[in-house]
Amino acid sequence: MMPERQDHQAREPVLTIISDWCASPHAFSAIAKERAKNAISDTIGCMLAGAPDEATMSVRRALAREIGTRGPSAAMGGGRAPVGVAALVNGTAAHALDFDDNFHGATTHASAVLVPALLAIGESIGASGAALIDAYLVGLEAQAAVGKGVNPSHYTAGWHSTSTVGCIGTAAAAAWLLGLDKSGIASAMSIATSMAGGLKGQFGTAVKPLHAGLAARNSVDAAKLAAAGMGGRLDILESQQGFLPLYGGPNPGGWGDLSFGATSAIETIGLATKLYPCCGSTHRAVDMLIDLRVEHGFSLADVVGMEVLVAIAHARNLAFAAPLTEAEARFSMNYCLAVALVHQALTLADFRAEAVMREEIRSLFPLTRMSTYSKTYERDTPGRLPHELTVTLRDGTQLRASRLAARGSLAAPLTDAERQAKFLDCAAGTLSLPTAHQLFNRLEQLDSLASVNLLQGVFWT
Repeated sequence: MMPERQDHQAREPVLTIISDWCASPHAFSAIAKERAKNAISDTIGCMLAGAPDEATMSVRRALAREIGTRGPSAAMGGGRAPVGVAALVNGTAAHALDFDDNFHGATTHASAVLVPALLAIGESIGASGAALIDAYLVGLEAQAAVGKGVNPSHYTAGWHSTSTVGCIGTAAAAAWLLGLDKSGIASAMSIATSMAGGLKGQFGTAVKPLHAGLAARNSVDAAKLAAAGMGGRLDILESQQGFLPLYGGPNPGGWGDLSFGATSAIETIGLATKLYPCCGSTHRAVDMLIDLRVEHGFSLADVVGMEVLVAIAHARNLAFAAPLTEAEARFSMNYCLAVALVHQALTLADFRAEAVMREEIRSLFPLTRMSTYSKTYERDTPGRLPHELTVTLRDGTQLRASRLAARGSLAAPLTDAERQAKFLDCAAGTLSLPTAHQLFNRLEQLDSLASVNLLQGVFWT
């Protein structure tokens, strides 16, 4: 009697399944490639905006001896550097202002790790724009696959998935761009599990954007180590003393039904491109408040309370009810709703030291009260939970709204005009307006560039 055929997932390590898919030929759809190109452009804009930030400058000072006039890759803020150093500097810059996208498929700031790592490698090997786009899509799928196994409880427990899941998934993309086969890709991911780390307790400090920089650098190093013959356990994600048992938390999703469909995650889940330069946990409430004010026409003086219902993890992200720094303000529901109530917008200028201390804004902090779903409800309710906002007016009227996805998400994407306006705003402190327009237009044609080095003439200063 022939033995019964075992399920593919049951008999093969998770990293083998992921690396087999990564190494197989891909024919990504035109929509997937367009969205990846837009994500790369958006992230480069965020890198420009984050270049002068103290977090980025601290990294540059620490690595000053490694940044000079020579080196295979360019570092944001000027100079050239080894690939890993450039990835570290540029990843920190990409995430410095928390203006970079969210990827709910892995609960990561996917692009803040992928783009700096892949751009640094791409420059060093003269990769084409099309190859950069494909590598990005490979890495996004790998992040989604890794994140599926450990989330949601991995993130809720306090792990910053950007520097854990993001690092491992980006290692697959880095290895792919370097031309490694499926064995090399699996080795790179295995190595990266031992580099994965980052605690959400650092939110509101300069270490949070450093997480993205470290993840980008570590993914590059993992791929280079794999290329040199280094390898690790292929079952390290699911094995005893592996990633899932140690990092998964009490309610991980697991990989029992892991598969890769014909349609990529960037099409089915999509990215959430940020319209506001602050923690994504605030965005749905900000959207709802702006919409309610437009719809009902109430004034600032009319409002006596704003109550927001959010997921537990999101409440934990927003730890600063009365922020004292611009970094803390990015992680404050009280601050973001106060600014939105007054100005019906949140801009880069709202997250400067002097802006955070405006008394007309700080006086509104007590209006906001934040509550969460229960642990039991979250455990028993699959999928993403909506955020809810109740605005109470002086006459007793209560205006309610519920929102599952923020503006900029797959359900409510930014227009081309909004994408360009955001990019130009991000570039304003670093590039002249004509140069910023030139760079944006070149990035719109990224898929046709013979080499990503062609970006240097307008990009790196």
